[in-house]
Amino acid sequence: MDLATIIGYLLGLFFLISGIGLDKIGGFFDVPSILIVGGGSVSAFFISLPMESIKKAIGVTKKAFLYKAESVSEMIKRMVEFAEIARRDGILALENVTESIQDEYLVKGIQLAVDGTDPELIENIMLTELENMQERHMAGKKLFDLLTKYAPAWGMIGTLIGLINMLSGGMDDPGALTAGMAIAMITTMYGSICSNFIFGPIADKLQIRSDEELQMKQIILKGVMSIQQGDNPRIVDQKLQIFLPPNERTEEED
Repeated sequence: MDLATIIGYLLGLFFLISGIGLDKIGGFFDVPSILIVGGGSVSAFFISLPMESIKKAIGVTKKAFLYKAESVSEMIKRMVEFAEIARRDGILALENVTESIQDEYLVKGIQLAVDGTDPELIENIMLTELENMQERHMAGKKLFDLLTKYAPAWGMIGTLIGLINMLSGGMDDPGALTAGMAIAMITTMYGSICSNFIFGPIADKLQIRSDEELQMKQIILKGVMSIQQGDNPRIVDQKLQIFLPPNERTEEED
């Protein structure tokens, strides 16, 4: 569970409700407005994206809530350990460690190296895998980018619908006119909340998760290529330390 995402939504709800006031919260709940903003936004992204992209996007969305980022330093340490095994027992010995590895990308890289695959082919295969991963991630982010774009627009559409209904009823009753205006404005508020509190932040979080995973795969790729070339563990470590901020690099690297 991504704790920051949960905390963010809880804090947002707390401050929204506190700002509105518990005694007035009922006045900010309007079913037609919810249907216009929610239904309109959903229908817009269904129109915008092919069904295959929508299916992929839904699968990627969980990374905003259920994701545990692996430590970069720990991954570097693992790759150095693999380099030590290959240096000591030969690269074929790495085949025994793949059973305990859960990262399919890492397993694929080690297996290609163990099989004696040409280095250029290993790099091409693993880079292609990275490109496909990025496309999947971008599909998920694009879904929420579209929702961020369309939700405020549908909020305005709902407001216009409310104003038209209000004005078509006549100007004789100022009380009804004021109430109608308030309801019409609620849809604008819903669109803004959806865009800036729900969809936009998730899109940004998915981008961050994608960047983190991409960096991890790049470490694996560079590590596998270095091991396959027969580099000693110290060289492997030095090649991978560049992925760490300078203040987190080991003294040996410095």
